[in-house]
Amino acid sequence: MKAELTELIAKVMQVLRININWMTWNLFLAFIPLALSVWLFRNGRGRSWVWWLGFIVFYSFLPNAPYLLTDIIHLIDDIRTIQSVWIITLILIPLYVLVILAGFEAYVISLINLGYYLHRIGKSKWILWVELITHALCAVGVYWGRFLRFNSWDFVTQPDALLTRGIEDILGKQPLVIIAITFGILVALHWIMKRVTLGFFSQRGKNLTNNSKHMNSNTPNVG
Repeated sequence: MKAELTELIAKVMQVLRININWMTWNLFLAFIPLALSVWLFRNGRGRSWVWWLGFIVFYSFLPNAPYLLTDIIHLIDDIRTIQSVWIITLILIPLYVLVILAGFEAYVISLINLGYYLHRIGKSKWILWVELITHALCAVGVYWGRFLRFNSWDFVTQPDALLTRGIEDILGKQPLVIIAITFGILVALHWIMKRVTLGFFSQRGKNLTNNSKHMNSNTPNVG
């Protein structure tokens, strides 16, 4: 029993050791646009040159959030490495689901914050189109990152290579199909998770309001 427990712990540590570095790094990159969306779109800042610079950085890093969807390819390699049904079912798959959902939720909330900003400045009718354009740009960004291995900072370090090689490559038939499929997946998943997220926060807001009313009704009058 002790030997089996030791072997189980060793396999769990192996799973974490294989994945912890890239998962942590990719989640960090995914949460950069989320943090920027709060700073840009929720704090009522004026559109100075600093704001526009932050906006450019926001869109440069935004594809990193849905990019985590493509990290599912690592799961296949991990399954071949671990070769334990229990570890795969109880640890590996839940770990991947958690990381991928966290990254995509960062994407969803970032766009919700952007939509909130458009609504606040009187451009509510733009929200749907901005979301669709963002999905399309992120589909291209995901393709560049997964297949051409470009990073967000390549916009600064090697913009010529990114634009020339990136644009030339996506004009091919296969890349366009991959980008179109990615776009469709982003649209569908975003539509679902946006409603789940807004429903969650709406319900939470109602609960807080009800609790506040209940506390006020239980507070005795003084005087």
